[in-house]
Amino acid sequence: MFPAELTIRNVRVRPALVLAPMAGLTDTAFRHVIRGLGGCGLIMTEFTSSEGLARNHARTLHYLFFSEDERPITAQLFGADPAVMARAAGVVQDLGFDVVDINLGCPAKKVVKCGGSGLLRDLPLLRQILRAVRAAVTIPLTVKIRAGWDEKSIVASEVARMAEAEGVEAIAVHPRTRVQGLEGHADWSIIREVKQAVRIPVIGNGDVRQPEDAVRMVEETGCDAVMIGRAAATNPWIFRQIEQHLAIGRYDEPSEADRYQLLSGYFRMLVDSQMPDAIGKMKQFACWFTHGVRHGALLRREVHSARATAEVLERVDTFFAGVGAPALELRAQAGGDA
Repeated sequence: MFPAELTIRNVRVRPALVLAPMAGLTDTAFRHVIRGLGGCGLIMTEFTSSEGLARNHARTLHYLFFSEDERPITAQLFGADPAVMARAAGVVQDLGFDVVDINLGCPAKKVVKCGGSGLLRDLPLLRQILRAVRAAVTIPLTVKIRAGWDEKSIVASEVARMAEAEGVEAIAVHPRTRVQGLEGHADWSIIREVKQAVRIPVIGNGDVRQPEDAVRMVEETGCDAVMIGRAAATNPWIFRQIEQHLAIGRYDEPSEADRYQLLSGYFRMLVDSQMPDAIGKMKQFACWFTHGVRHGALLRREVHSARATAEVLERVDTFFAGVGAPALELRAQAGGDA
């Protein structure tokens, strides 16, 4: 049976569905979109550099802006220096976050050099980091891990037992290796093994693309909650759809009008908030979201060729007004520039 809620010490997550941290995507504007659509019990920030945060770097602090209506909310940190991670976790607590999470899963090269999934190759250092962060904060501490560095070093259960022993209160498991990146198959049996290895809550993550997948993940692994990342970027309604599926066995699909309202509203939120590099965020989100839009490739091309936020908004309005897609198709067939 799908869990009704997840409890991480004193933090109640209801429903037991979590928005995964995604660099460049899970900013406060997108988190408000997810909260507004409903169905998500816990949201997470973009992963944030502990080095920048410990230095009170203004740009880094900007990543951790949140409003009260986003609660419960987790701030995720990455880094490889125990003392620096501890100071950064203290900043997170002082900012008022409900939970602090340590990123042990990011496969990006620039992150692996200073934390992320790179720590799965140095468990003694990882233990020092967990111990230092746990001693530095009183709010709940969680971690998000991968299966291991590669298929010859699957350490998820070992890391989970270590984390539990050091006071970590929940663990999210993405059962791909660092070498896999986002390719290949997520081996859910690893989530089941971690669940059997520890007493703390285990959150399953990976290859949940539609509501039925979330239900199947719980059935196959026994996990205590489901975390969704990429599918939420292409279909932000997925959390609500899971709730509908659990309640009545079916779920609503967003209409073209729904998609327009969400995309336009999100882009306008970015502009109104005067977010740094708003146009960059527009283009990044368009890469994901437009995969669910009819003629999405053409819309992506329009957004990516825009040079200003106002131009992006105008092109989105035109596209969804019903004249954009046909016009773009004709121009594409003629080899013209979008």
